[in-house]
Amino acid sequence: MPSFDIVSKVDAQTLDNAINNAKKEILNRYDFNGSKSTIDLDKKTNQVTIVTEDDMRLKAITDSIISRMMKQNLDPKSLDFGKEHIASGNMIRKEIKIKEGIDKEAAKKIVAKIKDSKLKVQASMMDDQVRVQGKNIDDLQSVISLCRGEDFGQPLQFINMRN
Repeated sequence: MPSFDIVSKVDAQTLDNAINNAKKEILNRYDFNGSKSTIDLDKKTNQVTIVTEDDMRLKAITDSIISRMMKQNLDPKSLDFGKEHIASGNMIRKEIKIKEGIDKEAAKKIVAKIKDSKLKVQASMMDDQVRVQGKNIDDLQSVISLCRGEDFGQPLQFINMRN
């Protein structure tokens, strides 16, 4: 029986490249001359930490990260922006988490949308992914186009297409 998986993953190397390009861009900007701003990517916890002096610079750094991600074909929906925290002195710290895997609410929405489409497929939640099975590959491709047309709050990838 043909099947495929719907997942939400971010390529770690591409994300690392995007963050490094954003760092270079920030270091070369005139308005950041003499700034103590830092951008750090922790690969183990999938978290970007930004430390800078004021809100204007924080906004510029986040915009730079988003634009670099888009140029690397990464979806900025995978970023979960937290609150700003006051760091030591007059510095501001912001932690941005990278979403990996489909959370339960999004998975329920995806399964409900597939069932409402009346296609002859079965969708089931498995850990942090959704598996879709059907007798006809054309139905599976219809499910992929249906999911691409909707916004579930996370970037989706379609992998492991099997006959």
